Amino acid sequence: MAAVLSGALLAGCNDLDTEPLGSTVTSQQKTETVAVDPSKAIASVTGLAGMMDAVASIVGSDNIGSEQWDFGHPALILMLENRGADMYAINRGYNWFMSELQMSDGLPTSEMTTAMWRYNYNMVRACNSLLKTLDGAFTPEATDEAALKNKFYAAQALGFRAYSYLNLVQSYQFTYAGNETADAVPILTEKNDTEAAVNGAPLATVAEVYDQIVNDLTTAIDYLQGNPNKGTDLVSVKANRFIRLDVALGLRARAYLLMQKWAEAAADAEAAIAATQATPLSFDEAAQPGFNSLEIHNTMWGISVSEEDNTVKTGIINFPSHMGSFSNGYASRVGCWRRINNALFATIPAGDARRGWWLDESATSINLTAEQSDFLAANGALPGTQVKFAPYKGEVGTDLNASDVPLMRVEEMYLILAEATGMTAPAEGAKILADFVKAYRNPTYTFAGTSAEQVQNEVWHQRRIELWGEGFSYFDLLRLKKPLDRRNGGFPAGCIYNVAPDSPILLLPIPQSEINGNPAVTSAVNNNRGGSRPASL
Repeated sequence: MAAVLSGALLAGCNDLDTEPLGSTVTSQQKTETVAVDPSKAIASVTGLAGMMDAVASIVGSDNIGSEQWDFGHPALILMLENRGADMYAINRGYNWFMSELQMSDGLPTSEMTTAMWRYNYNMVRACNSLLKTLDGAFTPEATDEAALKNKFYAAQALGFRAYSYLNLVQSYQFTYAGNETADAVPILTEKNDTEAAVNGAPLATVAEVYDQIVNDLTTAIDYLQGNPNKGTDLVSVKANRFIRLDVALGLRARAYLLMQKWAEAAADAEAAIAATQATPLSFDEAAQPGFNSLEIHNTMWGISVSEEDNTVKTGIINFPSHMGSFSNGYASRVGCWRRINNALFATIPAGDARRGWWLDESATSINLTAEQSDFLAANGALPGTQVKFAPYKGEVGTDLNASDVPLMRVEEMYLILAEATGMTAPAEGAKILADFVKAYRNPTYTFAGTSAEQVQNEVWHQRRIELWGEGFSYFDLLRLKKPLDRRNGGFPAGCIYNVAPDSPILLLPIPQSEINGNPAVTSAVNNNRGGSRPASL
């Protein structure tokens, strides 16, 4: 049986199979069940969002605490950020993302490749189960009440699945342009996963994976356009944990940007801005810690975290513990502060609200209250420490790490619009970027790029600042074919690298468990992926 579908690989986590009636029920039976009891489909939909912060879904519920990086998709964000060039922390045992910092995680048995593969294919599997459940429950052209409801549910599965494949294709192969025919990852859908469980699934090409992503999102957009069903029909608070029209458009804009389909990326980013209720943070709002709740008005989509979630009940096996500077956890209690690349920080002008997202050379920030500053000083916070992410409910020193995690903010859409526009109309793209930064982040900002390359590089610079800590920086290096350059960044000794953009170490290798369990994939595919730790400078 292919490892991507095997029960053994799923580490005993029952939440990963979200089929309403279990895996032994036929698709026709499940379709009939949805017609009789739609609550079964609703449970599957809400389960997709709930999977995003599942604790111990890799090591299994019997081993909670044995691997304190195992807390769902937010852990992948930290893995990616710590593998890159813009974030670092101390290089010692309390840093659960030390192997990413060291880039010693490029082996087929490494934690990072295991986590990236399993988290995302677990989500793919759950999405496929929901789509099988809905098979035959509506026709694409139907507009009756029941059909629209089921289309909304199907759009969730398609959107979450596309997001998972975006994570996978960027992790296991180089960027789209120039690598369209290169082997990437297996494509599993509701149509082939049963066969794949028996015979395995071969690696699809990069182009094939992106075609699947775009097709899924295009269908989701079609299902959501004009659909009266909303996430608020499922939950009373933080309904933007689900895929809405603006989110589906935003995800497709990301995909098109990666594919260098500039006109399509710009059109989707602009459409997402028009469709969303989210608005950018003002200068004053940005000039203080935040990014801890889906209810903040700039958040389009994210991971909803409840005080009752297992990851919160663990106390320290969660995103705020490892990232947060104001709450109880690895950052504040053992000094594992998440810090910005010194060279990047030096490029942020004093008049930019975001400069205060990190402590300066004297370990202070003008963005902070006296209470916040005193807490950091008492706990020995270091220069470069992030203060972008506020603690849960803004309570300094809290032991309750139940902050939400943003996955898409409207600010990103403006940056995509500026870059995609600038690649064909540099002056227009430069104006979009300058207008955005000046209006919301730095009133004195100016930029008048005259070439596509200038606009793209300046957007990249703004993305490094604006989206820091949110899981974009590493993929941007790959997308833009930039070297991973940590020189003069303040990184710990032994972790200072300057890795060429085509180095195999930048890719994750196919996990050994997948090679062992999937007869359609052999160990030979890893010849140009991953590798041993680079030599430090």
